[in-house]
Amino acid sequence: MWNPYRPLESGQARTLGIAGAATVLAVWAALALSGMVSPNRLPAPWDVGGALVQLSWDSAKGESPLLIATVWSLGRVLAAGALVVLIGVPLGVMMGASPRVNAVLSPLVDPFRSAPIVAVMPILVMWLGIGEAMKVTFLFLGAVVYLVPMVRDAVRAVPHTYYTSALDLGATELEAVRKALLPMAMPRIADAVTVAVSVMWTYITVAEYVNAEKGLGQLIQNARRFSAMDQVFAGIIMIIGLALVTYASMVALRRRLFAWETS
Repeated sequence: MWNPYRPLESGQARTLGIAGAATVLAVWAALALSGMVSPNRLPAPWDVGGALVQLSWDSAKGESPLLIATVWSLGRVLAAGALVVLIGVPLGVMMGASPRVNAVLSPLVDPFRSAPIVAVMPILVMWLGIGEAMKVTFLFLGAVVYLVPMVRDAVRAVPHTYYTSALDLGATELEAVRKALLPMAMPRIADAVTVAVSVMWTYITVAEYVNAEKGLGQLIQNARRFSAMDQVFAGIIMIIGLALVTYASMVALRRRLFAWETS
């Protein structure tokens, strides 16, 4: 059992995952039925399921509040994710490839991994207002402070022999970085991007608490105001589901793009 190098048999991982989720649901249902916890604090699973169905279609308005909120939240995460990749990956590569660049930028980047990003929200509101730019920027900052150091470490983790071999073959230092170090670091850089996107889903509710007309965070906030805890849990479950789907999709893409790493 305690062997990290022994792969699970086909379907075993899925079976164990389903068993774990079923156990959580069973405990949740048991607590709801026992009456030990008030429904205002912990709604029953079937009540949350009913809230999901209710939010899926509003017959009075002829629209799906849950779908609209999901599209808005997903759009913000995608926009921030694009900025994170376009800015964070090159910056991390430069820090990993150049000790001088790393010496200049590390004191500016590394401390922010431990800083509470929520604390910058008032500053962003003053600088950018309360529109979409503030929300996307907040998600970007929350993720890029994790991505940049991870990309830097991915480049520096490539064995030195790849770099020296490229130099021996006549490559310049920049060519050795671009053609030897970077391709070998790409699988770990892809892992870093996956982590960064996952981090953004943890911040989406905070980003949408400020003047968000649409979004899962706004949906949760409105439900909380009316003490509709079943809808609050429904919104949270939707965020978790989106985060899991995003994570699984990025992991699958990583395996397809870098199948050579595990072959």
